[in-house]
Amino acid sequence: MFANHAMQLISKKSPPNKVMVAYGLFSAAALVVYHFVASGEFSAILTLAVIFQCLGFALLSLQVLLTGSTAGISARALALDAWSLCFRLSSTLWLHGYLPVDASGDFVFQAVDVISLVLVFWLLHSLLFEKRRSYQEEQDTFPATPVVVSCLILAGLFHADMNARPVFDTLWMAGLFISAVAVLPQLWLISNTGGKVEPLTSHYIAAMAISRALSGIFIWHARFDITCEPLVEGYNHAIWVILGAHVLHLLLLGDFGYYYVKAIMKQGLGSQLELIQDCYV
Repeated sequence: MFANHAMQLISKKSPPNKVMVAYGLFSAAALVVYHFVASGEFSAILTLAVIFQCLGFALLSLQVLLTGSTAGISARALALDAWSLCFRLSSTLWLHGYLPVDASGDFVFQAVDVISLVLVFWLLHSLLFEKRRSYQEEQDTFPATPVVVSCLILAGLFHADMNARPVFDTLWMAGLFISAVAVLPQLWLISNTGGKVEPLTSHYIAAMAISRALSGIFIWHARFDITCEPLVEGYNHAIWVILGAHVLHLLLLGDFGYYYVKAIMKQGLGSQLELIQDCYV
């Protein structure tokens, strides 16, 4: 409901005000959760991470609503996001091993992920059915299925045991791995379509990076609390694999982040990125 109300408010604004309103609304929601639900507990940073992830999907949904087009959006990236959210929710909806220990882990964390999943399904429906004519299917060719299979295999090998249930520990870890590389099809599509990135698409990618950075900060501080059945006696592989997934996501967005910040500083929040052109400037 919050996401729908937020998009209705934002859609009444004109660029770049809509981006500022979106960030403002979700930042306000994050502060409310942090101060009034989580009572300022540090673990709430994990809930803030999923709120910013939800912001990314809301911005992408807003782009479709405002433009009536799905051009520049990767259905394969969204499919990976859907798998990631489903795998994570399979654990967090009823188990407590990977939830914030504050009150936001009782319902807010899960509710925000459910909203994100609904937004992703709506976007996929728009891409594949309602607005299929504008979907750039011929350029959106990144092999997503092998990614899911590979992540499941790796998760089966390297999962933690915070749930003490191997199947759901594996699914949670697979969700993390998939989320770390889910941006690849989007970057692939951008490259195949000339390097142009619509403003709200670029903010979507940036919001996902903020989400992963916040999650990584929490994991780093909680690294001594994460346990696993070690593959090598005395070596906790799970924590380093989890941290590595967060670092990988941020590394994949390194070049994008540079040009994103550069464009905002020069042209403001409503600027369209020209990644290929900028590479030669």
